[in-house]
Parts: sequence; C-alpha cells; structure tokens
Amino acid sequence: MIDLTIADGVAHVVLNAPEKRNALDVEALTDLGDAYDAAEAAGVRALILRGEGAGFCAGRDIAGVDPSTDDVTDYLDSRVTPLLQKMSSFPAPTFAAAHGACLGVGLGLLIATDVVYIADTAKVGSPFAALGATLDSGGHALFFERLGAHKTLDLIYTGRLMSGAEAVQSGLFSQVFPAGEVVAATDAAASRAATGATQAFLASKRLIARLRDERLALWDAVAEENANQASLRDTADYREGFAAFQQKRRPEFTGR
Repeated sequence: MIDLTIADGVAHVVLNAPEKRNALDVEALTDLGDAYDAAEAAGVRALILRGEGAGFCAGRDIAGVDPSTDDVTDYLDSRVTPLLQKMSSFPAPTFAAAHGACLGVGLGLLIATDVVYIADTAKVGSPFAALGATLDSGGHALFFERLGAHKTLDLIYTGRLMSGAEAVQSGLFSQVFPAGEVVAATDAAASRAATGATQAFLASKRLIARLRDERLALWDAVAEENANQASLRDTADYREGFAAFQQKRRPEFTGR
C-alpha cells in the first residue's frame, strides 16, 4: 500500500492502492507514518509524496465500515491527526504531486505538506454532504483562511469540487501543471531542495509554522527571522554560500 524509495537524498513515498483510489484505512495510515519515520532516520534532505493510479487519495477507506459501530474518534484523533502532525514537522522540505481525487484525509495529507504541485484535472473540496458527515483533516482551517467564510460554506453545502487550476488560483496550493507533467515538476523541485541549504530551509519552515499556528505579529516575525539568520551564520552551508557568491561559483551545500 505504501512504497518508500530513497535516492540522491530524496525520499519518494507512494500511496499504492490504485484499485481504491488510494483510500486510507488504519493499516495504511500506520504504514504511511512508518515511511516518514524511515525517511527521517535515513537523513533525507527532501521528501515527495504522490499517489498511483487515477487519483492522489480519495480519503478514508470506508468499504465495510458500519457507521453504527464505527469508532470515528479513534480513526481521526488517534490515527489521522498524529500522522498529519508528523508529516507537517518532518525535518526536511516536503513536496506533494497531486492529481485526481484529493479528498478528506487525502486533502489533509496535502495540507500537512510544505509544497503542493497539483494537476489541472485534480478534484479538491468537501464531498461529505452526500455522506451526512463533515469536512475533516484540517480542511475547514485551510478553506476559511484562503477562501473566506462564504466560499468555504458554499463548497461544504453544495459538495462542489474545485479543479486543480481553481485551487491554485484560490491560493490553496503552489502551482498547477498538466496531469502528465505534475510528477516530473515535483521531482525536479524536490531534487533542487535536496541540494540546497537544508538548515536555512528548516528555519523558514519553522517560522512559517509559527506564523500559521501562533499568528505572530509582524515585528515578532522579524525578530524570529533575525534570530534565525544569526544561528545560521554558524552552519557550514552559510559559509559555503557566502564563499561561492564571493568567488562567483555555484555553491555546494551539504545540509549542515
């Protein structure tokens, strides 16, 4: 279900259950978390997440689930949320190549990823109106922050799904590509990041997380930037970057 390969400092994590549009049951969630743990232990400098088949991830695998006995609290609180937190705090730049269905928990996987490149034909939104359920995995927060209350509730009430192009135009994700090009574009971006100044990237990742979670005021954020710059001065990549600029050559970063 979850495949992991590592090459040239980049972890490739693949949701590989195309017969069910990569829908996730408890076992798959555990395996996905294990893949991130293994990638971290290997010291990768970038990670790519993608799905096989017709879609990225259609959400929770509800085949065979009996709603009268289903422990949805365990699934969401004990399984999904810890996984999304682990993904969000992964100690290297993370990228997702998304196509087809990106719904429910699948949308949550994208929210927990640093950079999302999405196919123009992707489908993003809240399909839960047809299930008598509600948007989860961080979808309310993302939609409200980027779309506002009216458009968020419109999507929830109607169940309308946005295309990848509309999602990018609305500020939900980074860039949109034709479906046949999104994986290659994501691979190229992750490969560049894997040869970059990893500690500087992580400083930015941590600050963005604080801006998102703590709503830092402007001058608090500036102070954080200043402190980050001072701490990065002691890294090998900082010294290499300055030396390469002064010597008019390409820097060779090691991630240290």
